[in-house]
Amino acid sequence: MKKRLALILASAMLVSSALCSLTACSGGGSNAKGHVYYLNFKPEQDQAWQDLAAAYTEETGVQVDVLTAAQGTYETTLASEIAKTDAPTLFQINGPVGFANWKDYCYDMTDAAVTKELTSDAFTVKDGGKIYGVAYVVETYGIICNTKLLQQAGHSLDEITNFETFKAVVEDIQANKAKNGFAAFTSAGMDSSSNWRFQTHLANLPIYYEYKADGIGKTDAIKGTYLDNYRAIWDLYINNATCDPGVLSTKTNDDAVAEFVNEQAVFYQNGTWAYGDVSAVGDENLQMIPIYIGAEGEENQGLCTGTENFWCVNSQAAEEDIQATLDFLEWVATSDKGTDALANAMNFVSPFKKAKEASNLFVKQDAAYTAAGKTPVDWCFATMPSEAWKDDVGSALTAYAAKQNDTSWEAVKTAFVDGWAKEVAKSKA
Repeated sequence: MKKRLALILASAMLVSSALCSLTACSGGGSNAKGHVYYLNFKPEQDQAWQDLAAAYTEETGVQVDVLTAAQGTYETTLASEIAKTDAPTLFQINGPVGFANWKDYCYDMTDAAVTKELTSDAFTVKDGGKIYGVAYVVETYGIICNTKLLQQAGHSLDEITNFETFKAVVEDIQANKAKNGFAAFTSAGMDSSSNWRFQTHLANLPIYYEYKADGIGKTDAIKGTYLDNYRAIWDLYINNATCDPGVLSTKTNDDAVAEFVNEQAVFYQNGTWAYGDVSAVGDENLQMIPIYIGAEGEENQGLCTGTENFWCVNSQAAEEDIQATLDFLEWVATSDKGTDALANAMNFVSPFKKAKEASNLFVKQDAAYTAAGKTPVDWCFATMPSEAWKDDVGSALTAYAAKQNDTSWEAVKTAFVDGWAKEVAKSKA
């Protein structure tokens, strides 16, 4: 009898072990057999992701590796990495356009635990009723201002309500650059670490106002209705800065950060993600203001707020790696360590139910604009047709900065309008 009981117990233990293996038992719902490889889009958050990955590995035993693409190289890095045997199990797309490029590698996340943690399905990328991308951060950008320097120059934020009033303040500061000891703007660098601020983020403004005027949310053929406004704000940036416009091709985002932190300039276009870079200036001296381009009604405009950051799980990965990756994402979105890292180490506003309030000053200022009745500017650049389109616009902007005339600006318009139609057609071919 005892021998028979021992055999029954041994059999039960084997069955239990087999079931546990099949269901990925490892404590906390994670899969100890799986491996997570995250190709991170944001260089400024590299260390925070490395630390979070190490914390998860220590807690669960699941290996998490993070590779961060250099600024402006994400698409090419992803194309290279995804073709490897040990490809990323977790990567990012920028919205519907990105999904169209990478849909063959996007796992159906409709029923994933992390998806159910979202506060709204507006933070997803859908196709055919299924969810293939999950947003992990809502961000804001505008023009960061050193209010101490602004005051030293004899001006205040109360003066700035639209493009014309902003232009007057900027040009007065620049006219007195020698006396004040600082310029109006940091360098608008057009190398790969910085050009996205202008060929993508600044370019969003004329797209936003065209979409708004036409009552649309995307287009296969941009008209360029507000490109003269784009030229006006670009002229203001490059002709009232710390450097000559002709050298912008060599200037980096690090240059701009250093110029701002070292109080060589009053204004610096960037977003909430740059708070850690500029916080040394002191919260009492920092204010993010809207980017005005001279559009009608812009007095009621807030900051540019949205997302182009959607997690995707590699559908071509091994099953155990897919599950391990989904488990990791759930942990990031719900655990104390994960939510703390998103809010504080990365300064993210995350669209998850258990998200912690970010301590980021610029996030709070964005909320204050909205509470005051200002309308946030949508992130329309997720509808830009391709990275090639952005690069072509950026090259034309750089050439125009070096030789500012109508002919050079026509090249910008051609890249913007004709290039848009060409890239859309190419994507549908």
